[in-house]
Order: sequence, then C-alpha cells, then structure tokens
Amino acid sequence: MAEKRFERHKQAWTSEETQKLHTLARKGMTRRAIAKALTRSEESVKAKAKADSLKIAKLH
Repeated sequence: MAEKRFERHKQAWTSEETQKLHTLARKGMTRRAIAKALTRSEESVKAKAKADSLKIAKLH
C-alpha cells in the first residue's frame, strides 16, 4: 500500500490546532493518536511539538 497522502500537506497550524495539540500532549496521548485527532501527519505533529517545546508520550 502506498503511503497515505494528507490533504492538508504543508498547511499552517491554526491557533485552535495548536491549543488542541498542547491539550492532548498534556493528557499523555501518543503522537499517532494526536495526529489522528488533528488529521495531521505524525511528522507534522512531531515538528510542531518540537517547535513548541512540547513533550509527547512515547509508545511503550
């Protein structure tokens, strides 16, 4: 199966999305779960979290 294409490729983060990212990260959700909730790629979530100095739970 080919890699999934995201319709929102390279779109800027809205303040609502950023707020939701921070909330979900604080709740201890994984990057995959956050990406799904925000309909963004895991890489996008990872990059934004790093830019905002957020810690995201690792899958154990």
